Amino acid sequence: MTQQIHPGAAPHSYRWLRWTTPNQLTLARIAAVPVLVALIYWHGPVANTVALALFILACLTDYWDGNLARVRKEVTPIGKLLDPIADKMLVTASLVMLVAQGHADAVPTIIILLREFAVSGLRQVAAIEGVAIAAVPGAKAKTILQMVATGALLMNHDPFGVPLHALGRGLLWLAAAWTVWTGYGYLADYYRKNGAKLFARK
Repeated sequence: MTQQIHPGAAPHSYRWLRWTTPNQLTLARIAAVPVLVALIYWHGPVANTVALALFILACLTDYWDGNLARVRKEVTPIGKLLDPIADKMLVTASLVMLVAQGHADAVPTIIILLREFAVSGLRQVAAIEGVAIAAVPGAKAKTILQMVATGALLMNHDPFGVPLHALGRGLLWLAAAWTVWTGYGYLADYYRKNGAKLFARK
């Protein structure tokens, strides 16, 4: 039986690519990443200020897109896929550039990156095995803490005498510790649901 497609309607296989307003906000967050990288590279009082303003605006889209999607009932598969990716791209790209410029510590940045890779891989394996791993308590706080630390580090010239740079370095270590803790939560959840299979003989 041939499936009929109404004129102007997207094929069924492409319906998940619904570019709703929440999805557009998520894409805007991704589009902000290369601009932020360039501003951090140019660094200076003006570039730092513009970078912080853009970073704050991009972080706010993380709040807006989720709320809009739920209120409008526009939660889509592409939105679920891109939203966490956009957050990670925004924070990690900024942190790597800040480390390269000497404005952020490498060790907590590496810890954050390794944890993100590990948890993403774990959730991918879990999805293949049909094991559902929900967001652990504190996961959203982890993202917010990373964003606040990164935002403070962007203003490395300490305007108005406020030691934002020192505050950002301290918050980055705290974010790294919190990141490891939430990462352990994902690992514990996976082991609790699928641990017996890990050591089962085939």
